[in-house]
Amino acid sequence: MNQNHNPYEPDHMGNKTEHKIKEVTPGSIAEEMEVEPGDVLLEVNGEKITDIFDYQFLIEDTYVTILIRKENGEEWELEIDKDESEDLGLVFDNSLMDEYHSCRNKCIFCFIDQMPPGMRPTLYFKDDDSRLSFLQGNYITLTNMTDADIDRIIRFHLAPINISVHTTNPELRCKMLNNRFAGDSLAKIRRLYEAEIPMNGQIVLCKGVNDGAELERSIRDLLAFAPHMQSVSVVPVGLTKFRNGLFPLEPFTKEDAAEVLKLIKAYQQQAYNQYGIHFIHASDEWYILAEKELPPAEIYDGYIQYENGVGMVRMFKDDLEHALSEIPVCDKEGAVTLVTAKLIYPTICWAAEQMKIKFPNMDFRVVCITNHFFGERITVTGLLTGQDIYEQLKDRDLGDYVILPSQVLKADEDIFLDDWTLSDLQKALQVEIHIVKSNGMGFIETVTGTGSHRNRMN
Repeated sequence: MNQNHNPYEPDHMGNKTEHKIKEVTPGSIAEEMEVEPGDVLLEVNGEKITDIFDYQFLIEDTYVTILIRKENGEEWELEIDKDESEDLGLVFDNSLMDEYHSCRNKCIFCFIDQMPPGMRPTLYFKDDDSRLSFLQGNYITLTNMTDADIDRIIRFHLAPINISVHTTNPELRCKMLNNRFAGDSLAKIRRLYEAEIPMNGQIVLCKGVNDGAELERSIRDLLAFAPHMQSVSVVPVGLTKFRNGLFPLEPFTKEDAAEVLKLIKAYQQQAYNQYGIHFIHASDEWYILAEKELPPAEIYDGYIQYENGVGMVRMFKDDLEHALSEIPVCDKEGAVTLVTAKLIYPTICWAAEQMKIKFPNMDFRVVCITNHFFGERITVTGLLTGQDIYEQLKDRDLGDYVILPSQVLKADEDIFLDDWTLSDLQKALQVEIHIVKSNGMGFIETVTGTGSHRNRMN
C-alpha cells in the first residue's frame, strides 16, 4: 500500500461527488493509511461515487486507488493492495451515501395518503428508491428509475429487486399510480429478466380496479418472466377511515377473497408444473377473510414473500407446534394478557389453547384490540397504536404482565405509530409489559415467563 500526497487543487472540487467519512474502523486498512473521521472520499479507481453501491462494487478489487481530501484541504491518492472483497473500514455520514429518492406517484391506494395529520414527519415520507429494495427489501414501482439505473443494476448484478407491479395493463397502471409514465416502466422488468436479475413482485389488489380478469392478466404476464421473477404476492388494499377526497375504494368480502384464492391456486399449479415453484402467493389476509385453511409450508417456496404477510401464520403455527412438542408439561402458575389485532386474533387464541395443554395452571387472556385510530377496517397488528391499546386495556384485570408483539413498535425505538412510548403505556397501565416476536420457542418462553424474554422496558 502506498500513499501519494497531492496538493489540493480547487479547480477539481466542483467536479467530484463527495462523501464525508464519519468513522474509521479500528484496525482497518483505512486506519493504517491514516484516513481519519472528517476526511472526504472523492473517488475510487478514478470514478466518482454516487452512492453505496458504486462504492461497494469498486472496492471489491484486489487493487484499489482512493482519492481522499483531508480536513486541511490536502488531497491524498491512496493505492491499496488487499484481499478480494476486504472492506476498507470507512463509515459514512449517510449509510446510503446519498439522499433518499421520494416517490413520484400518487397511487389510488397509497397508505400514507390515508394517515391523519399531526403524526411524526418521517411517517409521511414516500420513498420509491431502488437502492432500498436491495438494502431493506422495499418494493419499488420502477417509475423513479432511468435506463442508466437499470444498466447499473445489470452491471453490478444487484439482486433481488422487489417490484410493486400492481397490474401489467399499461393504461390501468398509469391510472392506479396517477403517473402517465407508469405503463412505460413495465418494460424495465423485461430488461431485468433478459439480464437474469432475480426479481420479486407485489400486487396490491383494489376491488373493481385490478382484480378479476385484470388480476389474471397480471399473473399470466408476470409468469412469463419466471423463474427470474421468483415470486409475486397479492395483498388486499388497506383502507383507513381517512379517505376523504381520495379515490373511492371498497373492502373485499368473504366471497371476493374466495375467488382470489381460487384464481391463485390455479396458477400456482401451472407455475409448479412449468418451473418447480408456486410463484404466485396470497397474503394471509385472504385465507382469514375467506375462512379457508392455510396451505402447508411447502406452498410458500421457502417463505420468499414472508415480509409481505405471506405465510406468517403458517410459519408461526408450525413453529409453535414443533416447540411445544419438545417441552414437558409445566406446573408454573400465573396470568398473562396477550394483545393482538382482529386479523390474527383467532391464531393467537389457538396458540393460547395449545400452550394451555403444556401449562395447565396458567391463565392466558387474549385481547383483540380494535383499531379506532386508523379505523376498524385496519385489522393488522403492526398498525395498532399506544392509545388504542391503553383505552381497551385500562379497565381489565391484566394479570401478572402484558404481552405485546414486536410489530407494534418502531424497529429501532420503543415508540408506537401515535408517538406513545412503551414507557408511557406501561406507566399508564401500571403493569409490566413484555415484547415478543412470533417464533415458536421464543413466543412460549416470553408468554409463560419460563425463559429469557425480550422486555424492552428493562
